[in-house]
Amino acid sequence: MDLLRGVNIYLVGMMGAGKTTVGRILARKLKYRFFDTDELIVRVANQSIAEIFEREGEEGFRELETKVLGELSAYKNSVVATGGGIVARSMNWGYLHYGVVVWLDVPVDQLYDRLRSDTARPLLREGEIKSKLQSLLNERERFYTQADVRVSTRGGERPEEVAARAIEEIKKVIKPETGPDLN
Repeated sequence: MDLLRGVNIYLVGMMGAGKTTVGRILARKLKYRFFDTDELIVRVANQSIAEIFEREGEEGFRELETKVLGELSAYKNSVVATGGGIVARSMNWGYLHYGVVVWLDVPVDQLYDRLRSDTARPLLREGEIKSKLQSLLNERERFYTQADVRVSTRGGERPEEVAARAIEEIKKVIKPETGPDLN
């Protein structure tokens, strides 16, 4: 997809939306590198996300997340899967707008099915998972809607199908490079 001219793709959405899975497929199809901000944070901090939340709190985690995103925004030809809450910090949008932001919009029922037995996510440790997911989505949806592209997933859709639809939607927002105006 030469239309992208090296512009990064940033995947946003709720935890469990498939950002990492779809991101790897997109990177392969676009011949881009793939990065996952959560994986990089774990590597940089030399701690699990749960340990970072325990020791530094959510704010400490968000600081690391912003730092990692800032460093990634300097690259080109990259697909970046972000953490679900990255959109809530206005500073992060300064970095995200260096690329095309794609919101993987997945219904809460589907997220619940994917995450109900996941014990590694700090934000889901307390309270009933489905209501916690709905609450987080309610808080973040206004930020997600600022994405350049929205890909709403359907139940039973394979990640390859989501990636293909994402590429089609990205094509709609990329403006072809125009030649010089000779008038």
